[in-house]
Amino acid sequence: MQTYLVGGAVRDRLMGRPVKERDFVVVGADPDIMLARGFQQVGSHFPIYLHPETHEEYALARSRRSADGAKGDFADDGPVTLEQDLARRDLTINAMAEDEQGRLIDPFGGREDLQRCLLRHVSDAFVDDPIRILRVARFMARYADFGFTVAPETEALMVEMVAAGRFDKLVPERVWQELSGALGEPCPRSFFETLRGVGALQRVFPEIDALWGVPQPKHWHPEVDCGEHTMLALQVAVDLSDDPEVRFATLTHDLGKATTPEQILPSHYGHEARGVKAIQRFCSRIKAPTRFRELACRCATFHGYLHRLYDLKPKTVLKLLAGLDAFRQPQRLQQFILVCQADYQGRLGFRQRPYPQAHDLMRIYQVASEVSSATLDPTLMGRLLGDAIRRERIKRISDVMNSLEAAVD
Repeated sequence: MQTYLVGGAVRDRLMGRPVKERDFVVVGADPDIMLARGFQQVGSHFPIYLHPETHEEYALARSRRSADGAKGDFADDGPVTLEQDLARRDLTINAMAEDEQGRLIDPFGGREDLQRCLLRHVSDAFVDDPIRILRVARFMARYADFGFTVAPETEALMVEMVAAGRFDKLVPERVWQELSGALGEPCPRSFFETLRGVGALQRVFPEIDALWGVPQPKHWHPEVDCGEHTMLALQVAVDLSDDPEVRFATLTHDLGKATTPEQILPSHYGHEARGVKAIQRFCSRIKAPTRFRELACRCATFHGYLHRLYDLKPKTVLKLLAGLDAFRQPQRLQQFILVCQADYQGRLGFRQRPYPQAHDLMRIYQVASEVSSATLDPTLMGRLLGDAIRRERIKRISDVMNSLEAAVD
């Protein structure tokens, strides 16, 4: 029985990056041996074993994958060598191992590809699991700032896989896993650009792909193209927040513009309502968690309100706060403001422009949220109490907005 450190831990150590978790491959053992040594089995199709003390993951060496990549790996009929196990992996930079003495085992040139900043597939077994196209794109989102590129032969193979229809029946949960992972990386726009470059974006995220080529008024959007604006806004969201819900809502806030009737372009009247429908379809297909869907829909509906804050009537501002459920979920308001700021500053030449609406809406909310039954006539109940709270909130919102207007004057 021989144990090897594999995958990301080896890659990250060679890159000088923090190693967050360690995975091991075991050669020369079987399930009975692992259980006899106190390892805890997790999973059934092809089990992982947890170390009895460190609880780190150990897997028996294996060499084959299931045809659709949905059920993990097949168990092999006979002994598997370490090199066979590494050969089934996606990229050379992930197909390295260290033995128990810390010696590097690199049969496919992963270290050299790290030095060349190259994402290259290990073998033709890459095509066995089409989700690997998304994984390559996610690694680009992680390493684009380091100068990484996809190897030409790997890019060509990805194009072939998409053209052959191997990308058309992906498991939704795995698609969401890769998308959410990419949104957590430093440069998520590279994820979408990589997929678009090989023709995969239209297949897996057609609502996003459709944004490219759709024009917007140049006065408000110097970059003009809706797809480019979405990528600019997404990168601003990365700068503003590490919250994946904020980044997802920024990604989807303008989906409705892809379905704007051609005769009214470059205007996009009604894109908010169309965007909500597109988000609902998108989230249902990829099985996005409910909290992501809810924030995205609210941001699609109301982001224009905050941009026009100083032109709104006080009762409309209260409608905005109520629509965001801000009085019950104040964190939703904070997330919404970040998405709106990313939308505004994610335009060509706008990144350093101030967005005072962010601070001013929070100020309005703080004043309005102080109104409750405890601050009003204690005899009021039911609908009368609700109406009184609404009137007082509108009055206080009006006072704040008047003071903002006076400050500008």
